[in-house]
Amino acid sequence: MSNGKGYTELIAPAMHYSYWLFCSCYICLFYFNRYYLMPGFFIPGRYGGYAAMALLLCAGIFFLQPFDRLLRQKWAVPPEGAAWVYVPPVIDITSLFIFFMIMALGAAITTTRRWQLTEQRALTAEREKIRAELSFLKAQVHPHFLYNTLNNIYTLALTKNNYTADSILRLSNIMRYITDEVIADYVPLPQEEACIRDYIALQQLRLQPGTVDYQVSGEMEHKQISPLILMTFVENVFKYGISKHQPAPVTIRLSIKDRQIVFFCCNRIFREPAPVNSSGVGIANTRQRLALLYPQKHILDITTDNNLYTVRLTLLTD
Repeated sequence: MSNGKGYTELIAPAMHYSYWLFCSCYICLFYFNRYYLMPGFFIPGRYGGYAAMALLLCAGIFFLQPFDRLLRQKWAVPPEGAAWVYVPPVIDITSLFIFFMIMALGAAITTTRRWQLTEQRALTAEREKIRAELSFLKAQVHPHFLYNTLNNIYTLALTKNNYTADSILRLSNIMRYITDEVIADYVPLPQEEACIRDYIALQQLRLQPGTVDYQVSGEMEHKQISPLILMTFVENVFKYGISKHQPAPVTIRLSIKDRQIVFFCCNRIFREPAPVNSSGVGIANTRQRLALLYPQKHILDITTDNNLYTVRLTLLTD
């Protein structure tokens, strides 16, 4: 661009409009595609709109011909009486090539960033899942829990109750589920529901008949869920909502719809829940897992009105 006149004229292009036309065209094109077209059209799947916008931008580059204007401009002062007239080519191939390169670069950067974010989220979710499994294991396989359950089973055995073998099997199923089978990010919903059912059945051994109202509605087949998400709330029901001296009705509902899994539980508050940093799983930990595993696909509503602890969780499924 110095036309062989040395370094003194390297600054000359910056004094001409064609230089700023070239820079502004491709800089604006890159950021417009990177931060508006990709997240607004391409990533959500609106490919038709993205193609239409890209064609409009390509037409603008075709008529402006920023590269050819910059390259063909004579920076030296023309002879006296002469004038330089820019005669555009039929097609500025280089400008169009740079256009497609800029569009591809923006798409590549956006895709790479989203892939990295997805990988980071998956790793964080895996760490949180492992932490939740260990916390749940500590909470549920605590000696006090085992003592109460085994003591109840022992009482059933002494009285030669027909439910003795069934209770041992339920305890075995829970131990197997939380130690061996919970190894994936998502498990079939029937497995999670079976663990909930076994846990409730074991807790009912020490409660009066009719204390727990547990119902499941809808078709669970082909549905998946993150393991131990629902068990957190079921655990809290029996930890904080049961009293030996007062009636303590407990309501637990699991409803499966076409693209929703709705969980509901309600119990009276007899003692305040433990702090978040206690040994249990904790609601705060569950909120974090939901945010990682179900981003923009869950609704968690927890209320404590009228001395009732109520949880309603809605999970959106594909």
